[in-house]
Amino acid sequence: MNWLHAVVLGIVEGITEFLPVSSTGHLNIVEKLMGYKIDDKGMTAFTAVIQIGAILAAIVYFWRDIVRIVTAWFKGLVRHEAREDPDYTLGWGIILGSVPVAVVGLLLKDFIEVTARSLWVIAAALVLWSAVMWWADQHSGGPPGAAHASLGKGMSQVGIRDALVIGSFQALSPVLPGISRSGATISAGLLRGFDRVTATRLSFFMGIPALVAAGLLEAVTAAGDIASGPGWASTSVATVVSGVVAYATIAWLLRFVSSNKFTGFLVYRVALGMVIVGLVLGGLDPA
Repeated sequence: MNWLHAVVLGIVEGITEFLPVSSTGHLNIVEKLMGYKIDDKGMTAFTAVIQIGAILAAIVYFWRDIVRIVTAWFKGLVRHEAREDPDYTLGWGIILGSVPVAVVGLLLKDFIEVTARSLWVIAAALVLWSAVMWWADQHSGGPPGAAHASLGKGMSQVGIRDALVIGSFQALSPVLPGISRSGATISAGLLRGFDRVTATRLSFFMGIPALVAAGLLEAVTAAGDIASGPGWASTSVATVVSGVVAYATIAWLLRFVSSNKFTGFLVYRVALGMVIVGLVLGGLDPA
């Protein structure tokens, strides 16, 4: 892979990883248009590894929150009174909520790396999941159609059941990449009654363990495939670029959801799904 392609793919990953539009779907489409085989083991590993850059950006952006949550969790392990801290419960929620996607990722690894990469699957998931997101957005905190982002439960009200539901939704994303990990987790958060900003922040927190683990696993187990395919130099460039772009995207998204609904994203998802269908019908190989 040449470095120009690596930079472009890093930008695509950085922009789309945390937006509810499917980063894997976008990467697969762009990789396909560049002439790469999206079901190739090297490209599959490349796609997973460069996500680490975006996740590192989230860790840096939310560093104070992460330190606070981790500190509260450790305190709760040794002091009973510290377990009253909502951050202690949130810490357990993030841990337990990460289990479903880990189990699904390991059990269905072959399916995820081959069958789920089809552009037909991505197009269908983009369009169909948009209906779920629309329903969740319309019925999130407050009356149907309310646009104010603060209507609903806040971060201090996150319970273990909430985290498990969000984590279970997150587990759908690797199986059907067009769903979007952030789209799945944000939808679940809204359906659990959280306000839009909280649902979005939860999506970030829930994604950190899952995506770091997935990226590191691919970096270790598919190191040879990356070396003989895209190459580690290009993979490193794409990872760095994705991190820089993702940091800016996180800041923008949190400002956006504080005063806007997700309608624009839903229109884009459906339009993109239709474009993919058109490209495939026009002769682009969907595999």
